[in-house]
Amino acid sequence: MIPQEYIQEVVRRNDIEDLIGQYVSLRRRGRTLVGLCPFHNEKSPSFTVYPDTQSFYCFGCGAGGDAITFVRKINNLGYVEAVKQLASRAGMPMPEEDDKEGRARSRLLEINRCAARYFYEQLNARTPEAAAARRYWKEKRGLSDAAIRRFGLGYAPENFSGLLHYLRRRGFAEEELEHSGLIKRSQKGNLYDIFRHRVMVPIIDVRGNIIAFGGRVLDDSKPKYINSPETQVYKKSRTLFALNVAKKSTSKRFILCEGYMDVISMHEAGFDTAVCACGTALTPEQVKLLSEYAEEAVLCYDSDEAGQKATERSLRLFADSPVKVSVLTIPGAKDPDEFIRHYGKERFEMLLNGTSNPTEFALGKAKKKYDLRTDDGRLEYIREAIGILAGGAVSPTARDVYAGRIAGETGVAKQAILSQLEGALKGAVRRARRQEQRALADQGNSAGIRLPYDRGANALAPAKASRQLVAALLQDPDEIAYVRPLLDLETIPEPEIRAAVQAVYACADAHQPVNVTALHSMLDDEKALGLIVQVQAENSGQRLVRQDIDMYLERLRRATPKSSRAAGTDDDSFRQLFASIASDKHAPEED
Repeated sequence: MIPQEYIQEVVRRNDIEDLIGQYVSLRRRGRTLVGLCPFHNEKSPSFTVYPDTQSFYCFGCGAGGDAITFVRKINNLGYVEAVKQLASRAGMPMPEEDDKEGRARSRLLEINRCAARYFYEQLNARTPEAAAARRYWKEKRGLSDAAIRRFGLGYAPENFSGLLHYLRRRGFAEEELEHSGLIKRSQKGNLYDIFRHRVMVPIIDVRGNIIAFGGRVLDDSKPKYINSPETQVYKKSRTLFALNVAKKSTSKRFILCEGYMDVISMHEAGFDTAVCACGTALTPEQVKLLSEYAEEAVLCYDSDEAGQKATERSLRLFADSPVKVSVLTIPGAKDPDEFIRHYGKERFEMLLNGTSNPTEFALGKAKKKYDLRTDDGRLEYIREAIGILAGGAVSPTARDVYAGRIAGETGVAKQAILSQLEGALKGAVRRARRQEQRALADQGNSAGIRLPYDRGANALAPAKASRQLVAALLQDPDEIAYVRPLLDLETIPEPEIRAAVQAVYACADAHQPVNVTALHSMLDDEKALGLIVQVQAENSGQRLVRQDIDMYLERLRRATPKSSRAAGTDDDSFRQLFASIASDKHAPEED
């Protein structure tokens, strides 16, 4: 474990204004600096840097923290890696007792580098097996030697211990090899290679580290693919294959494919922004990662039923993303690799320039389901199409255009379709309102906040009071001794704020600075840290004094949460209670 004193010094030597200024164009606004947030797309600056507290906070997306947090997020690093990067930037050597986690991670990356070298050497060996693997890459996949080198492609021979012996000779221990995801132990206790008689694809992260592998058979035998398991350095949900190459492109239009082979073929054909998920369906984390580099994403999945389902699921993930998304339909081929090989890259470029947006994709899919030559078919198509237009993020202008198109396809008057659409939109608003109310009521952790304590015009809610109390303690840690005996932690409605207060106490007990950096190392809860940074940012420039603290404590002491009424009730009764309280905004406080 890295000593807290060392971490504090690392942060002190990395002035947050200078650090963030390398990535974000900042302009001064009083005692703070503002700029466009690097973690989400925005036109008006909501990203604020606070030199006084050496912290940052974005009022748009909620990202916030200290120098370590920023480096972690901007470079997709772990905590220890971020500390090391900042230490190197400040010219500070790491302490002698470098943590075990960091050493293990470095060893694992070295194992992967050695394994990639072994697979590449085996691909170029003078054996019949290697010759067959080269034919697969060059003839079946149509790859050049340059592409093979660029992606570090290789071959795992049909040998149970080839890689094992190779890595042993380089000084790696058995325990390390088992943790690598490359070597397994049999029921008899013998170690053996996981990848055998497969062409190999190294998976490389955005920093250029080899973190995992994918292996494919040379024929149609099963399983077709084997992928590395998750390890200390490899998290499937946070990795996009070939992003390390695609991020260097001048184009901001990225192409999302289904598999490694599609991506490699696309790059070979000149489409250098192709990426894919790694052995799993697309995840929200991958969408967020992609948004750091892309302005547009083209979904280019296989044309079969599984590919279409993957397209629908991915579209939902992009619904709240700043990245513009479109769908590419591949006619006459099952995947982009096959299309490019049969029809050429010029035809594929034409497809890319003719992609459909999510609404067009959904309408096109709906249209194929019905026989528009029949009355029933036309009515069912109109019903589903109106549901699509009413349920998605479709502008009024677009709705008008699509209504005209549907009218032309079905022979039904456009005005009739618009009238039906208007009714559907009103129904969607009512459903959304009910769903929101139900979701709020179902938030067990926040039930004490959502069910008001007091609805007087000047009442300070306990949730707000407890947040302000944290801000006051961060401003003046000397007040901890005063607050601690007077505050009952159970009166704090938010568990994240309760955890934040406990972390503040722990800092004081350990005689450590009470700041975001120290709290960062103590809190496992990312949401709790985010709330700490938020309340600190909201109170920037506003001095909280003893009188304020007394008011917050008094509010927490006197508050009796109405959520106590919900104890032991079933879900339906709880929702009814919530609805009744929410509708009565001026009811007096209950004792």
